[in-house]
Amino acid sequence: MKWLYNHIRSAFITKTYGPAAAVGLPSSLVLSRERVVMAEEAKLSPLTGEMEGGDGALAPLSLCGVSVLSCLLLACSYVGSLYVWRSDLPRDHPAVIKRRFTSVLIVSGLAPLFVWAWREFTGVKTTPSLLALMGIRFEGLIPAVILPLLLTMVLFLGPLMQLAFDCPWSFMDGIRVAFDPCFWMLCFSDMRWLRNQVVAPLTEELVFRACMLPMLVPCAGPATAIFTCPLFFGVAHFHHMIELLRFRQGTLSGIFLSAVFQFSYTAVFGAYTAFIFIRTGHLMGPVLCHSFCNYMGFPAISTAMEHPHRHIVLSSYLMGVVLFFLLLFPFTDPSFYGLPTPVCSLASTTSSLCLP
Repeated sequence: MKWLYNHIRSAFITKTYGPAAAVGLPSSLVLSRERVVMAEEAKLSPLTGEMEGGDGALAPLSLCGVSVLSCLLLACSYVGSLYVWRSDLPRDHPAVIKRRFTSVLIVSGLAPLFVWAWREFTGVKTTPSLLALMGIRFEGLIPAVILPLLLTMVLFLGPLMQLAFDCPWSFMDGIRVAFDPCFWMLCFSDMRWLRNQVVAPLTEELVFRACMLPMLVPCAGPATAIFTCPLFFGVAHFHHMIELLRFRQGTLSGIFLSAVFQFSYTAVFGAYTAFIFIRTGHLMGPVLCHSFCNYMGFPAISTAMEHPHRHIVLSSYLMGVVLFFLLLFPFTDPSFYGLPTPVCSLASTTSSLCLP
């Protein structure tokens, strides 16, 4: 019986770990062979013990870690670039604005390298080009310029109605001003206008949407990425609290509440532009919506309550919100922008957000 047991045991070891194990080689070599076999069966790396995909890509857990760290590093680089210049001047001073333009434009120009490095390191296979993943493409460009902006204007129907009542200009006066080159020259010479309407929307959407979403979608999926990406965007706006404290612009509690409100508002807005980016696959739509919202500011609901035409204004607020939710999916139908949108091609499973 002992002979039979030894024979069966020898045959099993030879088949599983090779003939070297059966003739009594050191146990370390046998265990190394065993580790390789187990690694092949479980798709583990025999050197690191981490899961690998069949195409060499990192497993979901490792992929998520690299993606989140990449986004965090990118967000810190963007915010940190604002403070490389030492100055005692406030943030709205033209000299400070010009210096910060230089910083954020450099970081934004380097931001695509983060996406490229992430793709090379993780081994994620992408059919669309890097620029297409970041929403820089021609297919569906015209709808991407018009429809998301129109949808955002519908949401702001109440504030727009309020602005129309309070504006001293007639409609034709507004049209003439809009086509007056002198008006636009005056705007582009104003550093604050240039920051709020051009540089901030372009660089923030490029960094926090176009670069971060392609890194988050393969890990978390489109739906989760929409609500994860704005957290980086919202936290990045906490740096305003530093300047308010530095120049003593309010009480500590008031500054903290203001920062919390701004985080909440920017996080919700970030989720909206992330939704637009994933549904349309274009950068231009979020940039234009961002610029428009910066111009309009947060709706002055308290002022609307006391407006002489408050019934019309408040009705416009309500109508705008209702129409916005009714038109949200039809106006962002991916079939208008080219199916599938590039960022949706990175999702491991098909998401309803990527479907018409």
